[in-house]
Amino acid sequence: MSDPGGLSRWGALGLAAAIAAAAVPAYAFAVGAAPSLAKLERGRWLLRNVDEKGERAVCVAAAATLVQIEHDGKDCRHELVGAEANTATFQYTCPGRGFGRTQVRVEHSRLAAIETQGISNGRPFSYRMEARKIGAC
Repeated sequence: MSDPGGLSRWGALGLAAAIAAAAVPAYAFAVGAAPSLAKLERGRWLLRNVDEKGERAVCVAAAATLVQIEHDGKDCRHELVGAEANTATFQYTCPGRGFGRTQVRVEHSRLAAIETQGISNGRPFSYRMEARKIGAC
């Protein structure tokens, strides 16, 4: 499902990712619970939306920030619903703002595939992204 707002949403996603990266303790659960995320390097990552052909760069201080790129991470409850050697699937709820389900498949330490969907501020979202490390923050 594509968002009718198109690439204009990318600015809001960049802000959400920056806030989430600053909130590292909120994501501390994920790396321990999902060892596949521990394989990802920290640094500057390029997120390329596979469906809408847009991209943006974010600084990832904790690999688990890639789990929740649609919401800013504050006041959200997270649950690991599946973990394998290279894949982790999470569900999360952000009271008053929405919820999401995200699967991160780690290809190697500098490349991951992300599929996420849910509701954000009353609007559905669903997209696939390629996340590739491009350097230091």
